[in-house]
Amino acid sequence: MPAWLWFVVAVVAIGAGTALLISDRSRRSSNNRERRRWAALRGWQFAEADQVLPTRWERGVLAQYSSGVTATDVVAGSTFTTDGRRQVYVLDLSVNGRANAVLAGIRCRRPTPATVELWLPDVPVPQDSGLDLLGPVGSRYAFVTEVSGARPLVTPDLVDATEEIGPDVTVVWLEDDWVLAALDPADADPARLERLLRDLGELADLVDPFDSDPNDTADTESEAPSENRG
Repeated sequence: MPAWLWFVVAVVAIGAGTALLISDRSRRSSNNRERRRWAALRGWQFAEADQVLPTRWERGVLAQYSSGVTATDVVAGSTFTTDGRRQVYVLDLSVNGRANAVLAGIRCRRPTPATVELWLPDVPVPQDSGLDLLGPVGSRYAFVTEVSGARPLVTPDLVDATEEIGPDVTVVWLEDDWVLAALDPADADPARLERLLRDLGELADLVDPFDSDPNDTADTESEAPSENRG
């Protein structure tokens, strides 16, 4: 191949890469402004980035990343569910400056007795995750850290609530005292995030009803989080 042709190929490649970078930055900037306005309307806090926050969780979509994950466009606040007010986080999981997933989480008052991950059937789960397959839960598959602790959590009501979340959410999971979900950044506009938080709030009310005492000793002993790690 003539040298001039290699030069043309290189120029085209550089041009395409530059255009993609500009497009990605433009989209990122637009998402940032949209997320910031949404947080302001809800009276929630907004932060450009947080490197520590993603280390709060290690299951679900977080298990796909060994390191280098930064939380960007972070929204923090609280919202009312049917049972009461709960803490909320919404953030982008960014690697090398690119948002790979949007995480939404609602905090419960107590940890669940086992981690439960509910994956869409066409999403590959890491083989070395240390999770056991519990079986199908509606249209999803449940992977858990402890089968005996997870079974009581998977009630018909939980199955119905999970089905309402929608097929654009790749994984829903219960980890420690959080109910979390991940979806594609392209789908995570404020209206979709509002619906997702309502659905996660219903799940939180199911696994952590306010009519029971989170400080009860018997409950605390039976519901201690699993120490298994993948």
